[in-house]
Amino acid sequence: MSVLVYLPLLLPVLLTLTLKLLPAGARPEPAARMFAACAALTAAAGAGCLALLALTALDDLPAAEVRERTAGYPLPEPVPGIVAVVAGLLLAAGAWRGLAHLRRQRATAAALHAAGAPHDGLLVADWAEPHAVAVPAAKPDRAGHVLVTSGLLRLLDGPEWAAVAAHERAHLLRRHHRTVTLAAAAAAVNPLLRPVADAVVLLVERSADEDAATAVGDRDLVARAIAKVAVAGGPRPAGTLGAGGSNVVRRVGALALPRGGRPWAAMTLAAVVVLGSAVTGGAALADFIRVALIWLP
Repeated sequence: MSVLVYLPLLLPVLLTLTLKLLPAGARPEPAARMFAACAALTAAAGAGCLALLALTALDDLPAAEVRERTAGYPLPEPVPGIVAVVAGLLLAAGAWRGLAHLRRQRATAAALHAAGAPHDGLLVADWAEPHAVAVPAAKPDRAGHVLVTSGLLRLLDGPEWAAVAAHERAHLLRRHHRTVTLAAAAAAVNPLLRPVADAVVLLVERSADEDAATAVGDRDLVARAIAKVAVAGGPRPAGTLGAGGSNVVRRVGALALPRGGRPWAAMTLAAVVVLGSAVTGGAALADFIRVALIWLP
């Protein structure tokens, strides 16, 4: 096969470089959705190319018969057997990591739903650690809830709690868990996309910060509340989104800036990377089909 079959496996590196083009004050919601979608598309292109490489292990047509059928037409370079085997193993490992991530997410959501009795969209857990996290629905026919601990309610005053509650409700209303899961699944398929998945987590947290600032009308209050929760709360339950989440320093810094516009430069370059993945993956598929037609009786 042509060298094009390998390019979609490496193009995610360029996608991670586009993160540097994001302005500090750019609107985080469209950026989060765009990068999650681009990560998923590039991961799908890479997985498709791994599948093509793995399928070349099945070619067992004798060389004499190949020469007779091609009648002098050039064929793509053959794929070494070890490359085909490694591609199959990488594809299987990516699928296993993706399924394992989904199982952990569902188990975490189910455990947090069972942590307290729901009331008006809240789950109050009698825990000393001050935490507030958005808990997506454990089943499709159920609603998500905001989990808040008794330790958090003792820590925050009324306005600070209003800011934190607005942050968590923003996660649920915008269904940020789906955006984060999409990016995480892409990173499971291709680990080169891990920086993109981490950036998506930061962006959805910033998006919820912006929604909270709009709801309470005070950006400084939101910055103070999330910093207070982060300092006192420590690590959150794994795989959850919440006001005291990751990169609080960068989030507080972003709240000190005015709301910016769309990150056009980053979005354009990311779209070019996705297009490149699609084109090179399509060319590799065309090569594979041409060879497969020769192999078929």
